[in-house]
Amino acid sequence: QVQLVESGGGLVQAGGSLRLSCAASGSRLSITGMGWYRQAPGQQREWVAGISSGGVRNYADSVQGRFTISRDNAKNTMYLQMNSLRPEDTAVYYCKEYLGGSWGQGTQVTVSS
Repeated sequence: QVQLVESGGGLVQAGGSLRLSCAASGSRLSITGMGWYRQAPGQQREWVAGISSGGVRNYADSVQGRFTISRDNAKNTMYLQMNSLRPEDTAVYYCKEYLGGSWGQGTQVTVSS
C-alpha cells in the first residue's frame, strides 16, 4: 500500500505562488500515473492536473497556463507549481496515485484577495 503525504500549502495573496509536494512511500511512483485534486468548502472534489508514468501532463481548464505538474522519480515525489493564484483556487489539495488508488491526507491552500 502506498502512503502519500502532501505538503507546501499555506496562505498567499492573490497573484502569488505556492509549490505543493506529494511524497510517496511503500511503492515506486515511477510505475503509475498520478494526479492532483482539490476540494473547496461545500463543493465536490475536482481533478486539477495529472501526469502519466511517461510524463504526459494534462490540466483542468481552470488552471491551464498557471499550474505545472511534475514528478521526480528519484525522490518518489510529485509536485504542483501554482502561479498567479486566485481566491477561487482556495481549497484542500490532495494527491492520488492511480495504480492502487491511494490518496494523501490533503494540504490547505488559501488565497486572499
